[in-house]
Amino acid sequence: MLNRPILIIGAGPAGLMAAEILAGAGHRVEIHDAMPSPARKFLMAGRGGLNITHSEPLDRFITRYGVARPFMDPLIRAFTPTDLRDWCHGLGVETFVGSSGRVFPKSFKASILLRAWLQRLNGLGVKLFTRHRWTGWADAGAVSFDTPTGPQTVQATATILALGGASWPRLGSDGGWSTLLAARGVPLAPFRPSNSGFDVAWSAGFLERAEGEPLKRIALTFKDRTVPGELVVTRTGLEGGALYALSAPLRDVIERDGKAVVHLDLKPDLTGPQVQNKLARTPPADSLANKLRKGLTLGPPTGALIREFAGDADLGRTANLAALVKALPVTLSGQRGLDRAISSAGGIKLSALDGNLMLTALPGVFACGEMLDWEAPTGGYLLQGCYATAVAAARGVERYLISQTTPPGEGA
Repeated sequence: MLNRPILIIGAGPAGLMAAEILAGAGHRVEIHDAMPSPARKFLMAGRGGLNITHSEPLDRFITRYGVARPFMDPLIRAFTPTDLRDWCHGLGVETFVGSSGRVFPKSFKASILLRAWLQRLNGLGVKLFTRHRWTGWADAGAVSFDTPTGPQTVQATATILALGGASWPRLGSDGGWSTLLAARGVPLAPFRPSNSGFDVAWSAGFLERAEGEPLKRIALTFKDRTVPGELVVTRTGLEGGALYALSAPLRDVIERDGKAVVHLDLKPDLTGPQVQNKLARTPPADSLANKLRKGLTLGPPTGALIREFAGDADLGRTANLAALVKALPVTLSGQRGLDRAISSAGGIKLSALDGNLMLTALPGVFACGEMLDWEAPTGGYLLQGCYATAVAAARGVERYLISQTTPPGEGA
């Protein structure tokens, strides 16, 4: 048994981190991935600047995991954002905190970090097999794969599943693993989109003027939560970080009621009375666009957006217009599907795991990353969660292996 490798299935950030922890402890590790090269979604996410983690206080950071907070809390505390930054620095990749509190590599490039990481794994003796699609288990318990040279099986001392969620299927995260685990009695939650855009029933005239336009330095409120950020007008609705931060509660309400109403503050740096006073000082004959531009330095598509949801009577009264600038109601009628989502909710139910992140239905098989039923907004929380669960799974494997070699009565 000791000559058998520990298998990591999935070469995204969770799988690579689990491999590093175990190989660094002296274990023989193999990574198997269905794609032609590792970490394809990781590289895609880093094209606009790789957001590694966030710098906010840890107690607040952990609240970002919503209903999964009790599960994620000890894992994040065991591998914190500071630990993640130190790990990057150990690879020779310096980081910095942006104005929003998000943490990035100074190079902004995922490819530089990944290259250094793969070199480290190679130096630790980790073997990476690409185009190896996991197909389950053979009768003797060996892990089976479809490979370019035909079906293969591997006997393992333990296995960590790190296959990702169900978003970005073209990059490997297609959720196809769910049927294999369901057949083995692993409890699963349905996949749902997370961190995706939402649908709005725009008029044709509005789209002609506003499609593709950004809404910068706004704040979005839903129920008792307000999130600052930016949005982009799309043909189907709205996308952007301010919505992503609220995607879970918005999705739940839309699934229940068929719609959800959010309020946009188009000038969050001013109070309502300040907005009204500035608008009142603009010439009465000015158009709506000119009033917004001169009084509030709001350019397009703000005027078109207000017209989309306001009547002529509102536009003609300064107090009403100021109220719309501070709390413009926008009805969201749906959410974009999994194929357009940044991440996914659902997957392996957290109740299916023991304290080592081992599947109770499959002894010796562990899971981490986006396969698990947790979600978080963009801003560094997703990657931090993937890394933290990977570290926990790797350490869980070590405890499991010790328990398998310790004589009864001597403890682990």
